[in-house]
Amino acid sequence: MNTAGQETPREEKEFTRSGPHFSDRITADGRDGWPVEAGRYRLVVSRACPWASRGLISRRLLGLESALSVAVTDPIQDERSWRFTLDPGDRDPVLGIAFLSEAYDARESGCPGGVSVPAIVDIPSGKLVTNDYQRITLDLATEWTALHREGAPDLYPEEHRDEIDEVMEAVYRDVNNGVYRAGFAASRGTYEDAYRRLFARLDWLSERLSRRRYLVGDTLTEADIRLFTTLVRFDAVYHGHFKCNRNKLSEDRVLWAYARDLFQTPGFGDTVDFDHIKRHYYQVHADINPRRIVPLGPDLSGWLAPHQRDELGGRPFGDGAPPGPVPAEEAVPGAGRAV
Repeated sequence: MNTAGQETPREEKEFTRSGPHFSDRITADGRDGWPVEAGRYRLVVSRACPWASRGLISRRLLGLESALSVAVTDPIQDERSWRFTLDPGDRDPVLGIAFLSEAYDARESGCPGGVSVPAIVDIPSGKLVTNDYQRITLDLATEWTALHREGAPDLYPEEHRDEIDEVMEAVYRDVNNGVYRAGFAASRGTYEDAYRRLFARLDWLSERLSRRRYLVGDTLTEADIRLFTTLVRFDAVYHGHFKCNRNKLSEDRVLWAYARDLFQTPGFGDTVDFDHIKRHYYQVHADINPRRIVPLGPDLSGWLAPHQRDELGGRPFGDGAPPGPVPAEEAVPGAGRAV
């Protein structure tokens, strides 16, 4: 599964995730040679990938749909990398390429680290700009402000950045990456360590969120986005496929209500494609699921159940407002309905 950071299990003691090979930044002042410019770049994602899904949520919350176009890959990869077989002629209609690897090769042929999403491609040159999954959404929040919609939330408020960074690091280490450490563990000891760290952190998050609506402050931030993309996949994939099975998300009263609150918030659930998620994990990870059978469950209808999280207060969009309807061409069948 070559998503963010080259998700490749190793035969040694522990699953490892490499950092991004291309870490150029698209900034307001263009200091890396890539200035923020409406219509110039294309965000390439897989709706199956939790790291790429961060970009979809941030882009929608900030109202960047018209400024930063999006390309959605097939959830099933082959040996040539992420492919555009969902598009007519099996080519991305904007970039004109059949495989994301072509944009990587245009930037650097034979680059190390594999082909990962999310990725941002420069449309005029066809070259990859960045695959820095940790930085892309932070820059969308802070460097693309001139192109934000009216009423867009501040997803990385300066006064809370230290706390946001601290929470995100813990979530990344033990939850976002922790489920992979458990799922791809090559030894019993490594699996048990990842399992215990994961559920200890989930217990910590459950306690933290029992008295506050959001992870940091009283509004949505980047920290909530990063936790959500793992939680929304937990029961559908990680609980069984990655053996993270102490309990389901739906059996934790606080985290289940928190996740439902986010899912029902415009910009979150309307970007989720459970079909892509399940088909990708169960069909691509042949070493874990050699027969590639995609399970029928779990029942997803509970995502729309009332959550009562608004009783804790909080203002999802701060002084702003929710995003408008999903552009018709980007609507996900069944998204936001969880059926």
